[in-house]
Amino acid sequence: MWKPLKLLACAAAVAACSDAPSTSFAQSSSPFTTTAVAEFNEPWAMAFLPDGRLLVTEKGGALKLYAIEGGQVGDIAGVPEVEYGGQGGLGDVVLHPDFADNGLVYLSYAESGPRGTAGAAVARAKLVLDAAGGGALADLAVVWRQVPKVDGRGHYGHRIAFGPDGFLYISSGERQKFTPAQDLSTNLGKIVRLNADGSVPIGNAFADHGGVAAQIWTLGHRNPLGLAFDAEGRLWNVEMGPRGGDELNIVEWGGNYGWPEVSNGDHYDGRTIPDHRTRLDFHAPSASWNPVISPSSLMFYSGSEFPQWRGNAFIGGLSSESLVRIELDGASAQEAERFDMNAGIRAVEQGPDGAIWLLEDGDGGRLLKLTAGRP
Repeated sequence: MWKPLKLLACAAAVAACSDAPSTSFAQSSSPFTTTAVAEFNEPWAMAFLPDGRLLVTEKGGALKLYAIEGGQVGDIAGVPEVEYGGQGGLGDVVLHPDFADNGLVYLSYAESGPRGTAGAAVARAKLVLDAAGGGALADLAVVWRQVPKVDGRGHYGHRIAFGPDGFLYISSGERQKFTPAQDLSTNLGKIVRLNADGSVPIGNAFADHGGVAAQIWTLGHRNPLGLAFDAEGRLWNVEMGPRGGDELNIVEWGGNYGWPEVSNGDHYDGRTIPDHRTRLDFHAPSASWNPVISPSSLMFYSGSEFPQWRGNAFIGGLSSESLVRIELDGASAQEAERFDMNAGIRAVEQGPDGAIWLLEDGDGGRLLKLTAGRP
């Protein structure tokens, strides 16, 4: 769960924080109409099926099938058991790039371990739909796990994205343990690259180390909760910083993003952390926020509903209760607008018709559709 304490980050520190632009913002009036179309219980992620229906994960462990036309909500059986609590539960849902042919979906979730430990996992299964508006997962198999499982229920990360290269990318939080983010013997605090079946492809950054290090694409991440590719095929992530210092990064092969050695924020107990500019051997963020936005998700827009925003990124904000629009110029990024949504935004996706779809965080979280034109 995001922490309201993050809102207390000192705005006066912004100018001293970063080589990258620390964003200030002007709240924008909405150039869109917002329509609430459904409610879910702690929704976390969504994915559109080719027929226009929507898969929605609920943190407590339910996978829902929502028919936008008619508003029917069905259940998908066969979801793996989740370790629910804190930030843990059922997480992301993503379709295989060849879903139309193979019917495969990927789910991330927190799973329990020995002696009260837990860790994120990603499983894939065949989605089998029925005529009643629901369905089931068949032949479910785990393709990836966080190593090791640890105590605590925070910073799982576990966003999933398929790249244009066909590989599977997974964000892995450092589980509030700090130092594993710099340790190649663990995949905590990393972004990993895998084949679609979970095996390790040739060409990963630390393949010569063997073991779990062979999975690693980048390291030095804290709690990466957004993972997406832009139109040029570049991978980006957005992650929660500590007390200040939320980050948007372009994710480059073998890069070290510095956590916990550097950050544009400070520890919650007030201890300072060196800024990115003090360590040029680490990748500095393309944009950072202090005060924070508590980013939850990331999407690059390519649709026709908002042609003026093609190529822009959108970030869901939790504590900021906002939708944040980002303009990009190559590897540079800058907040352009912030829209007040009056609720924490857990997920943002582009629909098949170019509309922007949002999931509110928490109990009774609404599914929102944004379309062009003022209300």
